[in-house]
Amino acid sequence: MAEENSTDTSIICYAPSMITTNGVWQGDNPLDFSLPLFVLQLTLVVVVTRFFVFVLKPFRQPRVISEILGGIVLGPSVLGRYEKFANTVFPQRSVMVLETMANVGLLYFLFLVGVEMDIMVVRKTGKRAITIAIGGMVLPFLIGAAFSFSMHRSDDHLGQGTYILFLGVALSVTAFPVLARILAELKLINTEIGRISMSAALVNDMFAWILLALAIALAESEKTSFASLWVMISSAAFIAVCVFLVRPGISWIIRKTPEGENFSEFYICLILTGVMISGFITDSIGTHSVFGAFVFGLVIPNGPLGLTLIEKLEDFVSGLLLPLFFAISGLKTNVAAIEGPATWLTLMLVIFLACAGKVIGTVIVAFFHGMPVREGITIGLLLNTKGLVEMIVLNVGKDQKVLDDETFATMVLIALVMTGVITPIVTVLYKPVRRSVSYKRRTIQQTKPDSELRVLVCVHTPRNVPTIINLLEASHPTKRSPICIYVLHLVELTGRASAMLIVHSTRKSGRPALNRTQAQSDHIINAFENYEQHAAFVAVQPLTAISPYSTMHEDVCSLAEDKRVSFIIIPFHKQQTVDGGMEATNPAYRLVNQNLLGNSPCSVGILVDRGLNGATRLTSNTISLQVAVLFFGGPDDREALAYAWRMAEHPGISLSVLRFIPDEDVAEPASMTVDMKKQRQLDDEYINTFRAANAEHESVLYVDKVVSNGEETVAAVRSMDSSHDLFIVGRGEGMVSPLTAGLTDWSECPELGAIGDLLASSDFAATVSVLVVQQYVGSWSQEDDMDLPDSPVHSHGLENPR
Repeated sequence: MAEENSTDTSIICYAPSMITTNGVWQGDNPLDFSLPLFVLQLTLVVVVTRFFVFVLKPFRQPRVISEILGGIVLGPSVLGRYEKFANTVFPQRSVMVLETMANVGLLYFLFLVGVEMDIMVVRKTGKRAITIAIGGMVLPFLIGAAFSFSMHRSDDHLGQGTYILFLGVALSVTAFPVLARILAELKLINTEIGRISMSAALVNDMFAWILLALAIALAESEKTSFASLWVMISSAAFIAVCVFLVRPGISWIIRKTPEGENFSEFYICLILTGVMISGFITDSIGTHSVFGAFVFGLVIPNGPLGLTLIEKLEDFVSGLLLPLFFAISGLKTNVAAIEGPATWLTLMLVIFLACAGKVIGTVIVAFFHGMPVREGITIGLLLNTKGLVEMIVLNVGKDQKVLDDETFATMVLIALVMTGVITPIVTVLYKPVRRSVSYKRRTIQQTKPDSELRVLVCVHTPRNVPTIINLLEASHPTKRSPICIYVLHLVELTGRASAMLIVHSTRKSGRPALNRTQAQSDHIINAFENYEQHAAFVAVQPLTAISPYSTMHEDVCSLAEDKRVSFIIIPFHKQQTVDGGMEATNPAYRLVNQNLLGNSPCSVGILVDRGLNGATRLTSNTISLQVAVLFFGGPDDREALAYAWRMAEHPGISLSVLRFIPDEDVAEPASMTVDMKKQRQLDDEYINTFRAANAEHESVLYVDKVVSNGEETVAAVRSMDSSHDLFIVGRGEGMVSPLTAGLTDWSECPELGAIGDLLASSDFAATVSVLVVQQYVGSWSQEDDMDLPDSPVHSHGLENPR
């Protein structure tokens, strides 16, 4: 008996108890146990995926490609060819654990996709997007069907119909999140093409899900057609239960939770368990478990609950568990299974024809809608983006034995190539015409007093909004000179699909936000629209820029040029803390500001926001501000004075101009150039014009302050009482003055210039908001300046010398 027992134990090679190891010192090999092995596999997958993300970043490739590539490298195509590696790191016995975890990740990811997808948006996309989506699906589907005859093995137990469905769906779907990411990378997201592609991809996604459910239902029931029918009926019943029972239940949870309060742990836990239950039910019915999770996500109303769920799950699911699913697709892909030149030829042909099919289908529909052919081709190419849905189709197909190894490997490579070539081709094909806009009024100084002032306001968070609105109100919009404000909400482009949905212009205000970014955007837009209603002679146009911080300034500059803006206002990267100090909110904001100062097509003002106390009320007749300009000379200071001059016309604004003049004993700087002498002459002319115009103006005070060095300048600036609400200073770029000598040696933020940095530093006694202005000095602006000083009062018609 004892012998039998011993043989029994030796037969069970991997007992359930072999989950965790007793440790290397006990003589155990950690890789013989399932948990350490799984942890190693997960780490490898994440590391390899991240490596590819890093390598492919310069080529602007979406993350999906890195994830599939990572899987292929770890799988039998590359590293898995070495028996030792395959048997040690990815042995056969570990596949079950890996697949299970990957599917759990997939389950929750598709739940999130459902939560983020707004069916109302799909309903409002309009006929054009829907017809383009259908046009882009029909032809590739037919091509897939045609090829299925040549690729289908007659000895397969599945009918030709199922095979056609799988190949057709795999070729005709579009990955919405991947497409959104590509559009943002190519800076097309706010263009007409971007909007149409996004809407069409959303519609396409919905169709793909319906077809996928159909394909699975047919694949899993090879016995009788009745089984397929039952699968369909029970799936429809499941959807009905979700819509008519689950949705009202979740709405009740939302009503029960007071606005602004967090949802209780119990409710969140209940919903997360609901995802599992939905997956279990749909799997039992005969459709895939992800279908249940997706439908369950769809019935959750948009708003605070969806927001909370996305925030709790998204990073963990899409950062850690989802790469596992793609990696498994790669692990199943054996490129060596594609044998013979004929198969490779078929592969190339399918890639080309499926791609062409989508493009031709889209071009035909676009042509009917009166769109240019080039735009039709671009949209067609963009809709070739493949991603998650296709991978699910292929994996299910392989698990159901619809696709053999060769077909599966072929289809994975097709997805990889089709998505990979899109970015380079679209970049070459569709360059939105960067017309170099030649407009004259790129500075406030050059803007005529009786013309519209166009301002571009950049906002990162709602916290910057009140001060900016008060600053704009102080800018004195009048019937003679109204202000047109473009409000640009700057959003960082992250890997999240959710950040993209903010762009959807079809979203009507009043609908709940889909995520935190959108909630912030709504908040900002509402504040400015509210200001527009209460203020006279102000037009507000809200916009959003989504891009990585490294290229965000390009969005700002191109918008400023397109809209012919004279002045850009952007918040400083530090904010005031409770104790009056300054702390950096996000170091990346500083990079945006520095890039903007270097590349801006017009004047820029960096706003150090410490609140505008005098202007707490928004009605224009009660605003009262004490504004001070510190004038040292140079184009930036003249621009600062021009802006303050405009403000001074506002009845509630008192303006003090303090001009710093070097003591007679101070020697001229050795590096004084002809240009600097010219600048000084221009300063004198501009100041004289300003003084002559405002001699009778009681609320304008002008003082000459004689100082001899940097120390005296600092002392003079520090002695200014804190009764002022706003300092406006020039950045002083390129100006060498003995009055600011040595100040830049210890400046924290050189982008503010010597004086701006001093006023913005934490140790400056008066906590007053500061606007640091840099004038646009283009190739021709200098010449204009040299003719005659322009002012809001004595303005001369400027002709562009070009």
